[in-house]
Amino acid sequence: MATIIAMTNQKGGVGKTTSSINLAACLAVAEKKTLLVDLDPQGNASVGVGLTAQQYSNKNIYHCIIGSLDIKKAIYKTEIPYLDVCPADNSLVGAEIELVSVFSRELKLKTALSAISKDYDYIIIDCPPSLGLLTVNAFAAAHTYVVPLQTEYFAMEGLAQLLNTIKLVRASLNTTLSLGGILLTLYDGRNNLHKQVANEIKTHFSENVFKTVIPRNVKLSECPSFGKPIVLYDIESRGSAAYFALAKEILIKYEKKLEVNHGKEISFR
Repeated sequence: MATIIAMTNQKGGVGKTTSSINLAACLAVAEKKTLLVDLDPQGNASVGVGLTAQQYSNKNIYHCIIGSLDIKKAIYKTEIPYLDVCPADNSLVGAEIELVSVFSRELKLKTALSAISKDYDYIIIDCPPSLGLLTVNAFAAAHTYVVPLQTEYFAMEGLAQLLNTIKLVRASLNTTLSLGGILLTLYDGRNNLHKQVANEIKTHFSENVFKTVIPRNVKLSECPSFGKPIVLYDIESRGSAAYFALAKEILIKYEKKLEVNHGKEISFR
């Protein structure tokens, strides 16, 4: 069964989609069967792995959530072996309205993913930059969530609201949902403010902060416009190295027991 990770932050511009794409790609390079689920109506994660809107306009996550399509028919291959994507487009905006009066509307994504969870090792959900019904669906379906935080002045603005939403979801929809970690993004080591904010976050959240820090990197900014994860666009870049390190942290975190029991060594081929 897949480990389902929701990548979430209601603030935009924090590297959430970039992290979703590149974490998924790096897990796939490690030969873990990985599904990237685009739950953002902007559809940036879909385009970021090489799909075009024309390919999936009639078969995407929207149709799965409203129950008109089997999710297996909305999954597409990417250039990277082991990496599939379930895309989204702006039709997803209407899903929240259409589901208002539907029974168990918060569990539609969980129901859809249950049909294919056994086919993957990891499912990464790129949540929209809001705390609406789509994000609640992601929380209800996920085992764990990761919060990308930009290392700037207002980094923790809204974090209390996010954690409160998580608390409500844990109480009523998903009692086992846990924090996978806080991921520092868009970090510039030459900037004193970035250093200060990073230190404050690490002090406040201690062991809940990933050791890996995602740098502000030109190659990471460029690769989405080419429809490629960083591992295909420039595998030698600092951004690529950072996401490989993050993937390794994730693998160690969720497969530690497997390593102990079977002596398996985590490697990237």
